[in-house]
Amino acid sequence: MKNTLLFLLLTLFFFSCQSPNGGQKDANHKYTNHLIDQSSPYLLQHAHNPVDWHPWGDEALNKAKAENKMLLISVGYSACHWCHVMEHESFEDTTVAKIMNDNFVCIKVDREERPDIDDVYMTACHAATGKSCGWPLNAFALPDGRPVWAGTYFPKKEWMNVLNYFLKEREKNSAKMEEYAVNLTKGIQDSEKIQINTATANFTANNLENIGNNFLKQIDFKRGGRKGAPKFPMPNNYEFLLRYHDVTKNDQALEAVTKTLDEMAAGGIYDQLGGGFARYSVDGEWHVPHFEKMLYDNGQLVGLYAMAYRLTKNPRYKKVLEETLTFISRELTDSNGGFYSSLDADSEGEEGKFYVWTSEEIDSLLTNENDLSIFREYYDVKKRGNWEHNKNVLRYRQTIASVAEKTKTTESEITTSLDRSKKILFDYRATRVRPGLDDKILTGWNALMLSGYVEAYRAWGDETYLKTALKNANFIKSTMLQKDFRLNRNYKSKKSVINAFLDDYALTIKAFTDLYQVTFDEEWLQLASGMADYVITHFHDPASGMFFYTSDLDPPLVVRKMELADNVIPGSNSAMARSLFTLGTFLYQPKYLELSQQMMNNMSTTIVPSEQPSFYSNWCNLYLQMAHTPYEVAVIGNDFATKQKALMGQFLPNAFFLGGKTEGSLALLEGKLQEDRTMIYVCQNKVCKLPVEEVERAVTLIK
Repeated sequence: MKNTLLFLLLTLFFFSCQSPNGGQKDANHKYTNHLIDQSSPYLLQHAHNPVDWHPWGDEALNKAKAENKMLLISVGYSACHWCHVMEHESFEDTTVAKIMNDNFVCIKVDREERPDIDDVYMTACHAATGKSCGWPLNAFALPDGRPVWAGTYFPKKEWMNVLNYFLKEREKNSAKMEEYAVNLTKGIQDSEKIQINTATANFTANNLENIGNNFLKQIDFKRGGRKGAPKFPMPNNYEFLLRYHDVTKNDQALEAVTKTLDEMAAGGIYDQLGGGFARYSVDGEWHVPHFEKMLYDNGQLVGLYAMAYRLTKNPRYKKVLEETLTFISRELTDSNGGFYSSLDADSEGEEGKFYVWTSEEIDSLLTNENDLSIFREYYDVKKRGNWEHNKNVLRYRQTIASVAEKTKTTESEITTSLDRSKKILFDYRATRVRPGLDDKILTGWNALMLSGYVEAYRAWGDETYLKTALKNANFIKSTMLQKDFRLNRNYKSKKSVINAFLDDYALTIKAFTDLYQVTFDEEWLQLASGMADYVITHFHDPASGMFFYTSDLDPPLVVRKMELADNVIPGSNSAMARSLFTLGTFLYQPKYLELSQQMMNNMSTTIVPSEQPSFYSNWCNLYLQMAHTPYEVAVIGNDFATKQKALMGQFLPNAFFLGGKTEGSLALLEGKLQEDRTMIYVCQNKVCKLPVEEVERAVTLIK
């Protein structure tokens, strides 16, 4: 069967799609299906398809069993271009819809709301096809949900062939279909099995060096990022390299980071007019992006640029930070303090149309000849375009100084001219038809953005960033967090109906501990501890020492999976292990530390010898902290805020900060308050050096 269908599979990896707003029951729509009451913009996009789509749930699953029909599970997301193409070609076609409705129970899934479902059937796709798979993901399953086969995008004619193939196969070879389901389900179950490591944990500097060397072998030192194309921002990779540079003083690690950040900031992947980063670039130069903007990318990149700024003081990094956070505030922030999920790549049915420019458009808008000349020179504007169809994707390949020399102008005049021109083009761009907005709010993604705001505040102390972080944290606390410390994952149109997954908890715990370190408000540690205990109760697997992705309270899928590797978002187990390590250090809680150490010990046998440790970059961060014991830096006394702020601006990535005006309730602060003095204690493993009053002396003790 696999061979029969392989020729149909067109693997279109990580593309982006348009997301028109969903519908209502009214006379303007001929069809309305079971998605009409959903809140997900992606599901609502399909609510008026002639396909009788159901959301995932008991109603659809029971219907499939009662009618003995196969499940057809179609997974996508709002910013997925090829999801939109397949909808238009097939799911809006009444002939295709009739085949689907008569013979299958059809389920639509927003992968951003239900990553657990996506993970099961995406793993099935990898196993069934032997290839990389992307979205839209289309899976065929028996009525009980066990997958038989899965593929990605299909043009209409080939999609109809696939549908008819499965109809005939189920009718004539039901025993073979059962065999496929048994084997594929077992393959999914075995895909992420891990054995508990009973050997004594031993995290060494030598092993860390091996990890670092293998990491650096994959770096493109000419253009930044990993070698080759396409190029994806993978923020956690460069966080590791920054931390690795800090503890080893390896200059090549720092070069890998700065080259990547410089090239990204100069490329078309960065919105040169409005701030913010697109999902990835299709080429090896960060030039032409897939134009969708995702919250999770921007939240992590803000944090990364803020860390790099604290080390390098590069003013370009500060500018990227300011522009990106202005974009987040302007376009992805709700009045309640939550952050929206994404902006589509498409507008008016064309990818990137909102962002690109013809030479003639720019000529007509920049009427000052000098400004026009400077803008064209700096942003690589070509008469015939620097991209397809005579369009220009704005980027810069030279410095302000080199443009000043070419145009016989001062650098200050160049900067002023560019700012003037950028405003003209930005204001004009605002009149275009905007890309679609996915305004659902996801807890884990909000936690990433919250941590990004905290890092930005640490970089140079802008109180606006701290206020935004606190507003978002209070939104999560009041809206997503329940009294028993259970979290909800999603929020849209005042609905919050999906139980949170492991990454939501792990990333929120991290965000709240980050927030404690800049506020010294113990409430955030108490909330983080409550969530950690909840996760241990409902997600932990004692047999492996790891955590399942789903709670034991969730209706079971055909497989209860674990997420072990890291991707663009840190994997949920690595994020949980790091959160437990940090929280255990602050609260002096051995249970958290032991769990974290066991998880790292389990993974170390995979990571240390790996030629591709970047697939485990967040684990690498934890390995570094266990090989090089972090500092516990306590600032306590009436003037704690001044000294805390001065310390925050330093690049001290292997230090945890705690303190306040009083000793509070933390055991690490007990006995450290001295009357009429504000002291700084630099400790490791709860053993402290003599306290000092001067920030500079404390930094020397740490470094």
